[in-house]
Amino acid sequence: MNESYNSTNFSLYLQLHSNMDRGDGNVKYILTGDGVGSLFLIDENSGDIHATKRLDREERAIYTLHAKVVDKRTNETLEPDTEFNIKIHDINDNEPKFFKEIYFASVPEMSDVGTSVIQVTATDADDQTYGNSAKLVYSILQGQPYFSVDSDNGTIRTALPNMDRETKENYQVVIQAKDMAGQMGGLSGTTTVSITLSDENDSPPRFANRKTLSAEVGAVIGRIKANDADMGRNAEMHYSIVDREGQDMFTIITDQNTQEGLIRVKKPLDFERKRTYSFKVEVTNTYLDPRFIYSPNPPFKDDAMVRITVADVDEPPVFSRNPYIIEVHEDTAAGSLVGVVSAKDPDADNNPVKYSIDRHTDLERLFNIDSVNGTITTLKALDREMSKWHNISVVATEISNPRQTTRVPVFIRVLDVNDNAPEFAMYYETFVCENVKSGQLIQTISAVDTDEPLVGHKFVFSISSSNPNFTIVDNEDNTARILTRRGGFSRREMNTYLLPVVISDNDYPIQSSTSTLTVNVCACDSRGNMQSCNTEALLSAGLSTGALVAILLCVIILLMIVVLFAALRRQQRKKEPLIISKEDVRDNVVSYNDEGGGEEDTQAFDIGTLRNPEVMEANKLRRDIIPEMLFPFRRTSPIKDNADVRDFIHGRLHENDTDPTAPPYDSLATYAYEGSGSLAESLSSLESGATEGDQEYDYLSNWGPPFKKLADMYIEKDIERET
Repeated sequence: MNESYNSTNFSLYLQLHSNMDRGDGNVKYILTGDGVGSLFLIDENSGDIHATKRLDREERAIYTLHAKVVDKRTNETLEPDTEFNIKIHDINDNEPKFFKEIYFASVPEMSDVGTSVIQVTATDADDQTYGNSAKLVYSILQGQPYFSVDSDNGTIRTALPNMDRETKENYQVVIQAKDMAGQMGGLSGTTTVSITLSDENDSPPRFANRKTLSAEVGAVIGRIKANDADMGRNAEMHYSIVDREGQDMFTIITDQNTQEGLIRVKKPLDFERKRTYSFKVEVTNTYLDPRFIYSPNPPFKDDAMVRITVADVDEPPVFSRNPYIIEVHEDTAAGSLVGVVSAKDPDADNNPVKYSIDRHTDLERLFNIDSVNGTITTLKALDREMSKWHNISVVATEISNPRQTTRVPVFIRVLDVNDNAPEFAMYYETFVCENVKSGQLIQTISAVDTDEPLVGHKFVFSISSSNPNFTIVDNEDNTARILTRRGGFSRREMNTYLLPVVISDNDYPIQSSTSTLTVNVCACDSRGNMQSCNTEALLSAGLSTGALVAILLCVIILLMIVVLFAALRRQQRKKEPLIISKEDVRDNVVSYNDEGGGEEDTQAFDIGTLRNPEVMEANKLRRDIIPEMLFPFRRTSPIKDNADVRDFIHGRLHENDTDPTAPPYDSLATYAYEGSGSLAESLSSLESGATEGDQEYDYLSNWGPPFKKLADMYIEKDIERET
């Protein structure tokens, strides 16, 4: 018997199928076990099992069921009993809870930083072994900066040194435990810890200042003593204040050792309100002798007037409240008003006061205060998701005496504004089987929102547009189910579907976002277990061995063609023209920059060739192209004697036009032709019949000053040669 099921904390769908079921309606499915009939119902014809109500893992995590298949007609058992377990997977639906709502603890005053005070522990009913639903993180919501808490085990420790009991004795600390490892969207619980500083002997005895405004309530400001001549218990006395004025502000007690009356302050003294006090003090014997009770002048009673003068001292400024708690909405623009603090000088002079912020308590410089009127404003926009509370200290200083300062804590609470849209709680790896049926559950999704509305989160899930493949069902508990709308998916047609899911919250203004769920089409077995989602495997499985070999041979042939083509191109590049020009290869103008040896250099070249073109070499090859083959050069027809330069050029032009071996492009040919038939004949001494020694140069001296230098050169040569 095969079974496939899917269950969460709220729903269950299970299908049984027997190999004996031929689909003819003769098979009956019977289910027994935990919760059958009340919690689980089975369709005896199809084997489909449904839950009648939501399943809660915290109530029961595993259900054991037995199924068997019988023949409807004969009631004969076709398959024996099959036992299977339904395990309920956990979701985060339980918040952490502390063992006590209020804890009481004490720590000695003046303790070092990090001294352990108490450990508070919370528990979570969710599954400890599945995900982070029961992984708790502790944090402190109230009680900073005096105490801190260990995020892992909830141990509260002191965070400030020199905490004085005489200054402040009791502290209220609020601790939060949050599941999902403290991530956004986790559930949380809180508890309150009342911490008392126990007394340590850290204050030495001091004499009370009798005439001081700063005398504390209960301090002894004076002593009076009455003299009694008696001895022993007859000299024991009791002091009391008679006047109403004195009774309101002072008390008097008797020192049993010295029999003195100790006057104590009953209420705070204020020089600005009243500077002197006068009252009557009466003294009586504590032991009365019966013989003198009715005496006309009883000897055991007396009185005296006491005058107390209050001296003025310079007091620091006093704030109207201590501490200040101010609320401001997040995303408030920079420069917006946060609140106002007020302080004044209690002295009679009423000196002006200036305000400032202790920047050690505002390292990010988020706030500013007007030094004159105490108005606190923002310097930057506040984000509640970054910090819910900002604790700063405001200092009031007397302008006339800067040593008189007073500090007051200002606790600024950032109120939440719905400025963040919900999104998926995690990345979902979703797949759908190719053989899935319509209405099959393929994924359960949830959402998180960094905002924290007062009434809690409420998310609404929907699909942005009609989708023929999938549908969504909102469970109305901040989760939703993704179901198939049809069956028969194929990886060959499409292996991945993108499903846009719209998630909206219920706060004002409503925020929504669209998150895309990627659904992969996979191959599954008959039980719905995924086997493969790899599209490459699908491709290779569809090709035969012969097809793969043919593809490989085609690739090898293409590579050989490419290599052959590259070799031919390289061989052609080696055939370069004899004349390489940086401009155009067809520009066959060759320039030489060689300096000749003058008329005396007769061995460098034969200038007769230039003079008589008919003696040019007949077999001289062209230098402007690479000859592909040896071809016979025909001898050019000699130029007629006495032909001028124009006839010579026209002849050469016609000769090149009719030459079949000439290149198929225009080329520039340069010729040097002296011509013939000149009456002056050649002025060159080359190829002349006379040698240099036969020449006479004396006539050059007769040509005048322009030729004097030339005459001197050749006449000197003749003299040297003769010598």
